Amino acid sequence: MKKNLKVHLLIIDPQRDFMPSPGSALPVPGANDDMARVATMIDRIGHKFEDIHVTLDSHRKIDVGHPGMWRDENGNAPSPFTIISDDDLVNGIWRPRNPHDVRRFIDYAKALKAGGKYPLMVWPEHCLIGTPGHNVQEDLMAALLRWEGSQFANVDYVVKGTNSYTEHYGALMAEVPDPDDPSTGLNTEFLKVFADADIVAVAGEASSHCVKSTVEQIADNIGDDQVKKFVLLTDGMSPVPQVGNGPDFPAIAAQFVKDMTARGMQISNTVEFLA
Repeated sequence: MKKNLKVHLLIIDPQRDFMPSPGSALPVPGANDDMARVATMIDRIGHKFEDIHVTLDSHRKIDVGHPGMWRDENGNAPSPFTIISDDDLVNGIWRPRNPHDVRRFIDYAKALKAGGKYPLMVWPEHCLIGTPGHNVQEDLMAALLRWEGSQFANVDYVVKGTNSYTEHYGALMAEVPDPDDPSTGLNTEFLKVFADADIVAVAGEASSHCVKSTVEQIADNIGDDQVKKFVLLTDGMSPVPQVGNGPDFPAIAAQFVKDMTARGMQISNTVEFLA
């Protein structure tokens, strides 16, 4: 149904494996409550949305960010949350199981560092294609189905992360695009959708990673005059907690929100947005 104002909702990776629920692989504290609030908002103002976009983190067991890709000199897989640097690869502390990939991953780790990206991190296996953890959180899924029925529309599902050789936090492009795989480069068609919208509200998980990367990719590529149309729903996203002496992800997420507001994005929440 055509709307007078083109209001879009972008929900990033609202999948079960990111929910603090039994059996989830990579729970983000607060994510279930975030998605319940987003679901309530869709029921409240869904008739105002021209379109809803949901990105789906989609991985295979053998993936650059999963233990199955790596082994140490004794043949042991890394524990989740292990960080692998280019020096680790050069010195053989960690190696890809396929010895022909050593040079490729050294270059990959160097490219992450040169680009100011997160270092290569081994996560728990998550969002494996075809598993329950890949599915959308249940409260949100029910609301999306209600929206599709009431608005005679289909949710726009966007798959990302299927290339096993590069991380893909952001929905617009991979951390290090694979020149042999166009799907890892900038998704210009997705960007055009946002350029044509009047307002784009953003929620999802996690604010420290996939939300952050997606929104930054949009801001870097859509043009400064377009940035102000984006609204971050701060009660619809949460950060990955800090693990050990690793990066302070909650602080990084808080700085991300400050950086985006400094660039012109707006802040709201699921109760006040379009109230």
